[in-house]
Amino acid sequence: MDSSATDVATLGHRIRHFRARSGLTLDELGARAGVAASQLSLIENGKREPRISLLTSLASALDVQLADLLSSEPPDARAALEIELTRMQRGSLYASLGLPPVKPTKGTPTETLEALIGLHRELNRRATEAIATPEEARRANTELRERMRAQDNYIPEIELLAEERVRASGHTHGALTHREVSVMAEQLGFSLIYANDLPHSARSITDLSNGRIYLPPASIPGGHGLRSMALQAMAHRLLGHERPDSYADFLRQRLEINYFAACCLMPREAAVAFLQEAKHDRDLAVEDFRDAFGVTHEAAALRLTNLATSHLDMTLHFLRVGDDGALYKGYENDGLPLPTDVTGSIEGQVVCRKWGARSAFTHTNRTTEMYQYTDTPAGTYWCATQTGSTSAGGFSISVGVPFAQAKWFRGRETTERAESRCPDESCCKRPAAALEDRWAGQAWPSARLHAHILSPLPSGSFPGVDDTEVYSFLEAHSAS
Repeated sequence: MDSSATDVATLGHRIRHFRARSGLTLDELGARAGVAASQLSLIENGKREPRISLLTSLASALDVQLADLLSSEPPDARAALEIELTRMQRGSLYASLGLPPVKPTKGTPTETLEALIGLHRELNRRATEAIATPEEARRANTELRERMRAQDNYIPEIELLAEERVRASGHTHGALTHREVSVMAEQLGFSLIYANDLPHSARSITDLSNGRIYLPPASIPGGHGLRSMALQAMAHRLLGHERPDSYADFLRQRLEINYFAACCLMPREAAVAFLQEAKHDRDLAVEDFRDAFGVTHEAAALRLTNLATSHLDMTLHFLRVGDDGALYKGYENDGLPLPTDVTGSIEGQVVCRKWGARSAFTHTNRTTEMYQYTDTPAGTYWCATQTGSTSAGGFSISVGVPFAQAKWFRGRETTERAESRCPDESCCKRPAAALEDRWAGQAWPSARLHAHILSPLPSGSFPGVDDTEVYSFLEAHSAS
């Protein structure tokens, strides 16, 4: 219900208020003002807006000033309640419930009106809270990232718990097997069940009453991802998680179960020994770490961020970047200037196109890691980047360190080097002057809906479109 409708409702209540104060019926007031009682009833119920000439006649018949009728204030507390209830019941939120409106009458107790309005206000509050969830999620995620950065992305108590559970399963060396994961579940009183009909919104479901953990069947023989899902489900029980009461609590729990699963798949003792030997040989490589424990490249890279500072005495950064340049995940404790919005959030921000995380997409050989040095305003960094793809598009996984730490890694001899001046927009976000002079006013791209709805659109001549990419595309294709 818009403001004009609210004013009409208030006007109707004020006319009724002054009519009742004067002791007049609808017929009597209608006769004095020259209007039918049925029309006057529609006006009092806020269903018809009277002409100013009729309002003047009504004011005269009621012996009040015209300004008294036109006031935006409800005539009394009871009228204020009725107006608010009417306004709320005409809103889209109430209409979506499919419930009939409640029409207040003289006999409706004031307490009933207050209770109904209280329910409407709570519905509106919850709807507003739901709308604000993306912003709440970004804020909570930023706070969690900063907290983990302060502790070098390391949680010693979960490390110890995972070591105990892995050792109890009988695991001694190599990759954790599916059988050992099943044993870990059995020791907690659960059996692993593979089901084809899991809800799309659930990665797994734990049946607490019957001691079952339901998982999706493996899409490929081996299905290593199922080990992680089963371990995450067990982690909720081992870590004593309760139903989350906030988005921050939900994100914390997600981080902890992922951390526990990684600790089990790459146990601290074995993982640190492997990494320390590789560092001693100056041959650290995420791809070797990945293959040694039978995990994904991303899992190995993230696990390295847990252990590198605490056990290898080095700072580093991790990036997962989409082929559109948007940052999906990021961590750094080495000073790399990650792009952020005004709230400090990094998710959905576009990284410099000079960084290895993006330049790797231009390389023809993507079967192995690409190595690169990048000069930035914060110093020179070395990184190793591996690209991959999903049904949603391409992505890259990068692990990097400050220049002085590159000596421990395979690929340090690379001659690939780039200069990044970001966040200076002239670095890569603003088209070169020659390109802009040639194509400004001669291009009209149609923007594709940005996949990262939580992030702001790239700035440029056209909202949602990267001018540099458009002009470079036109330049390349106009030549042919």
